[in-house]
Amino acid sequence: MKHLISEVDKKIGAQLKNIRIREGLTQKQLSKVMGVTFQQIQKYEKGQNRITASKLYVVSKSLNLPIIDFFSDLKN
Repeated sequence: MKHLISEVDKKIGAQLKNIRIREGLTQKQLSKVMGVTFQQIQKYEKGQNRITASKLYVVSKSLNLPIIDFFSDLKN
C-alpha cells in the first residue's frame, strides 16, 4: 500500500533541509544522525517520502532543537 504524500509532509521535508543547511550538516552526516541512508534524506527533503515522528524526534534531540522547528512554516 502506497502512502500519499501531503503538502504538510512536503513542507516538513523542506524544513528538514533548511535545518540541515542551517546546522552546517551534509545529507550524509544527517543520515547518520537519523539512522537512514543519505538517499532517504534526499527523498525526505524533496517530499517524496514521509518522515516518521520518531525520526523527527531523533533529529531534534540529536541537534538539540525544539521539535516545533519542523512545523514552523505550517499554518493552522
